[in-house]
Amino acid sequence: MITSDTDAAVVSPSLPGLRENFAPTRAQSEQLAAPLCTEDQVVQTMPDVSPTKWHLAHTTWFFETFVLRPFLKDYEPFRQGFNALFNSYYHTAGTPFPRHRRGVLSRPTVDTINRYRSHVDEAIQRLFDMGDRSEEWTPLVEIGLHHERQHQELILTDIKHVLATHPMMPAYRKSDSTEDPPPLDHSPSPMQWLDIAGSTYEIGHDSLGFAFDNERPRHQVQLRDFQIASRPVSCGEYAEFIDHGGYRDPQWWLSDGWQWIEETAPTAPLYWRRQNDQWVTKTLDAVRPVDPAEPICHVNYFEADAYARWAGARLPTETEWEVASRIDEVKGNFLESRRFHPRPCTAGDPSRRDSHRYFGDVWEWTSSAYAPYPGFRRFAGSMSEYNGKFMCNQFVLRGGCCVTPRALLRRSYRNFFAPRSRWQFTGFRLAR
Repeated sequence: MITSDTDAAVVSPSLPGLRENFAPTRAQSEQLAAPLCTEDQVVQTMPDVSPTKWHLAHTTWFFETFVLRPFLKDYEPFRQGFNALFNSYYHTAGTPFPRHRRGVLSRPTVDTINRYRSHVDEAIQRLFDMGDRSEEWTPLVEIGLHHERQHQELILTDIKHVLATHPMMPAYRKSDSTEDPPPLDHSPSPMQWLDIAGSTYEIGHDSLGFAFDNERPRHQVQLRDFQIASRPVSCGEYAEFIDHGGYRDPQWWLSDGWQWIEETAPTAPLYWRRQNDQWVTKTLDAVRPVDPAEPICHVNYFEADAYARWAGARLPTETEWEVASRIDEVKGNFLESRRFHPRPCTAGDPSRRDSHRYFGDVWEWTSSAYAPYPGFRRFAGSMSEYNGKFMCNQFVLRGGCCVTPRALLRRSYRNFFAPRSRWQFTGFRLAR
């Protein structure tokens, strides 16, 4: 049952609020790229990874294409050819450059792209000053800021893959951490099963503030009684699955998952490897021993599903996850912590409303296919290509991760990836 007739129309946000957030949001992208040398920013190690400089250019192209060209009179594009290079997948805005070939773009240079960003930022400020027809373009600026935050997460996710692929595994930044490597007997807090009563619940965005079209409309769902784990599965628990031959036993795997096993021969999560009889992992800052108490990270849907079956449980649906997460505030280890790695699942203060770790650290796979909500309506115009056309052959993830900007996330936020994807900071929790 649809409980609101709110569709995907976007209410014009506050012009002063957008002006206040625009420059800091744009600056944060550049700060994330600052530790990298020019050579780091041009590498593409697989089709899912984009070069850092491409992210910086594409987010700029978004504002130029959808805001400045239509709404700033006499706007002069920085370079005419950039539209063909930095269009990601908007066929209504031209012909996108092939994703898997972004790494061949040696030009424009990083320096040129930085000047491109300055050119567009100055033009946006002129548009703010003029304020003409602001009800038409402020919703697009707001989408553009959330779009930029999504790419900030991808900048870190992608450069981690780039640096981990290098034989010397260089660090993204000089670590200022004073933490010692975790002891081998480090253990997470005990996993508990939380009882959620069956009932009729409302899920989806509550229409307070910004949301993407795929989070709407808010609607009623019927759930039966279920249980959900009090925290994500830990690295130590997942290591037991490996030790028990989990990657060698087809009984735990979906058919497509076992095909992935046969084609790629994985033996552990991405970035794990054996060294001196222990598991070590590549973080953005270093190669270090796997902490058994940390949430498992960089596993795909097939790995999460196989572990759940091996453990006698299952993955939660996205509906179950959203309902259960109401016990916690939307607080956690996000990009702003500058840790850029999941925290250990150690016992916390049960009175705190972020004690069950639903938010931050790792995106959590659900068993739900990425599909439209009842009554779903896409954004209008070119923004109709933002989410809806990807609602096929993908699964929903919830909760954000350690490189997600806090301002991007809401309880209703729906991330989605193909089931083979594991370069993102993806983990999971169990349900039954």
